[in-house]
Amino acid sequence: MKLYYSPGACSLGIHVVLEEIGKPFEAVRTPLKEGAQNTPEFQAINPKGKVPTLQRDDGSVLTEWPAIAFWLAASNPESKLWPEGIEAQARAYEVMDYACGTIHPQGFSRLFNQARFAPSEADHPKVVEQGRGIAEKGFAVLEKQWAGQEWVLPSGYSVADAAVFFVSYWAVKRMNMTLPPRIAAHFERMLARPAVQRALATEGLDA
Repeated sequence: MKLYYSPGACSLGIHVVLEEIGKPFEAVRTPLKEGAQNTPEFQAINPKGKVPTLQRDDGSVLTEWPAIAFWLAASNPESKLWPEGIEAQARAYEVMDYACGTIHPQGFSRLFNQARFAPSEADHPKVVEQGRGIAEKGFAVLEKQWAGQEWVLPSGYSVADAAVFFVSYWAVKRMNMTLPPRIAAHFERMLARPAVQRALATEGLDA
């Protein structure tokens, strides 16, 4: 398998999942800041121009964070990264979709790229304010709805934890935000996992 990733992007979460599974894969650096997603070579693999992108052993390509996480976990049941039972599975999807569909694109995207939301530089401070508010509300919602103990779900560690981790990493390491208590403790537990440490090291990121 090949994981196309950009250092520190949301693909970090999938990188963690792959490290947890432990099967051979190649991490292909695809730096978004350098426009690697727009090259003809990458566009031929994923015309969406996004990471994470997973090229599987048979050459087929899978895109979108929750879909990749689900496929990796479900096709490697020995990793126990996909919970058993419909309720737990639905909750895993719920967390992944909220991190990937709201906290990331509505919150952090405003903090990382104001021009996408407001062409006038005069409006960029307002965009940043909105983004921080959305991200902070997102973490507050996750904190309030926290159903597990050490991990997000009562059933234990899963791909949902990797989803919460990548947005938490942005909050702490890139935006100097203070996370709510449960999310902050979860972040520290994630940093202590060998799989997370390996992914961070490969991407050249601070642990």
